[in-house]
Amino acid sequence: MKLRKRKKAEAREAQKAAQADVIADALAGGPAVEPIPGIDPAADDLEATATTLTGSRSEVAREERAERAEARYAAAADGLDRFTELAAAAEARYAAAAERAELVEAGYVAAAQRAEIAEASYRAAVERVEKAEATFTAAAQRAEIAEARHRTAAERADRAEAKLTAAAGRQDGTPGHAETPGHAEAPGHAEDTRARERAAIERDQIANARDRAAVERDQIANARDRAAIERDQITGSRLTAERDGTPEAGNDTAVEQARLEAQLQHAYLDALTGAFRREMGRLALRNEIDRARRADGSFVIAFIDVDGLKGVNDRDGHAAGDRVLRTLVATMRANLRSYDPIIRFGGDEFICGIGSIDTGEVRHRISVIDQSLRSATGVGITAGLASLTANETIDELTAKADEALIEAKRNRGE
Repeated sequence: MKLRKRKKAEAREAQKAAQADVIADALAGGPAVEPIPGIDPAADDLEATATTLTGSRSEVAREERAERAEARYAAAADGLDRFTELAAAAEARYAAAAERAELVEAGYVAAAQRAEIAEASYRAAVERVEKAEATFTAAAQRAEIAEARHRTAAERADRAEAKLTAAAGRQDGTPGHAETPGHAEAPGHAEDTRARERAAIERDQIANARDRAAVERDQIANARDRAAIERDQITGSRLTAERDGTPEAGNDTAVEQARLEAQLQHAYLDALTGAFRREMGRLALRNEIDRARRADGSFVIAFIDVDGLKGVNDRDGHAAGDRVLRTLVATMRANLRSYDPIIRFGGDEFICGIGSIDTGEVRHRISVIDQSLRSATGVGITAGLASLTANETIDELTAKADEALIEAKRNRGE
């Protein structure tokens, strides 16, 4: 279109130039030429002709201005089209951004809801932990009460045994009285017999009370262990919920409980024997020592070493040696109380802590463990004992028991 307009403009320019040449020739008296539209060759008034030519030039100028205006209009129309396209593109981008904003807002709302659910699960877990701790505290108080009753019963048993011993001494030192027909037994002898019978009955009652107290103490210790495990499980669930941020993570499902129990077993207990690991055993010993100091202060550590385990491994293989270690721990559990900690110190060395029992009774129990292990596996144990003294640390008490073990082996020529 622009090319055609340009050609029209060139043709008009050429026509104007030809008209100008004709006028110039006419004024100069030149030869006659072909008439030009709009110019009368027979006109005498050249000024009219000039006026006509001027009008033609003005018309040409107007046409040129109109063409330029038309060109500017076309350019403005093209620009408007481009701006319209840009506006449409901007509107599309705005719509897409608005959709993304709505999606982000929906995600935020969903995240806030999940956070509220997770927070509710966390509060429920905290409440369960507090209940478990309250149960644990109540069980500990009942254990202390049972220990006090146990000590009281033991004191009564000791007094009864002392009375029985005194009565037996009086009986042995009193001359016998021959019974004669028709005569009653001597008054002193009858009194000693009744005292002996009363002492025997009281001793049996105290022994039964002691057994009941021991059973109750074991039950309370087991309850304490269960409460501690439950508290650890709830703590693990709370940490999992905090990490995942989902309500499902805080649910106490059977699978989660089994997983937590496996983690506890792996973290606290030796995989081969089931005894405490060294680190956890240290904590258990400290707790038992603190409890012994609150009671009568009696606490004994036995440092135990298996005799000839290397020979068993070399002769029968390490599987046989592992069976010896498992049998030893099982035998110790059978002859110690459920709350007496048993720790695998390393290799074939074990430590057990025993409270509220004197060293003589501990030696007797260690002897029973040794005989049972020899009967089952053919190997025995050597033990070093150390009694707790005031202001003595766990490390000092353990080192003292280790020295006693070394001395016992030295006395046996090892």
